[in-house]
Amino acid sequence: MLDAVGAQLVEHGYDGLSVDAVAERSGVHRTTVYRRWRDVGGLLVDVLAEATGDDWRAPDTGTLAGDLVAVNREVHAALTGDPPVTLALIAASFRSRPAADALRTFWADRYDRCAVIVRRAVDRGELPARTDARRLLVAVTAPLYHELVLLRSDAGPELAERAALDAVAAARAGAFLE
Repeated sequence: MLDAVGAQLVEHGYDGLSVDAVAERSGVHRTTVYRRWRDVGGLLVDVLAEATGDDWRAPDTGTLAGDLVAVNREVHAALTGDPPVTLALIAASFRSRPAADALRTFWADRYDRCAVIVRRAVDRGELPARTDARRLLVAVTAPLYHELVLLRSDAGPELAERAALDAVAAARAGAFLE
């Protein structure tokens, strides 16, 4: 069912997403879908909740730079994937309050899971002790979202590495202290 939501969203956008269309696409009777999810917002919330509840872990390459490059490569792959489900979900969050709330929860979860990267780097002496993990993580990924989502550029995977290394240099200089 949730795969049908993503496929419908990618192919037809938010305006083409309906409980009826998802029911038809998944082969489930529409009353079953309405009973379980009530509306499009409920469907989107569950798609994002499923992603939040996964077993993803932050990479551990042994260095701050390696970990952040790995995170950015994953973000780049998600934003340039085919089909572009991640982009479609981000776009839908601007049209649906429940989806926006679920997306916010998803990002909070991912930032929390990635905070270990900063803690390990502090423990290894790569970063100042008072480095604000969330500020650093936002700075690392922001160039990818800006280029690929806002500007819709075709920035290649080298952007992932460049943005991560720029953020590492800034963090080592104390740019992200609490």
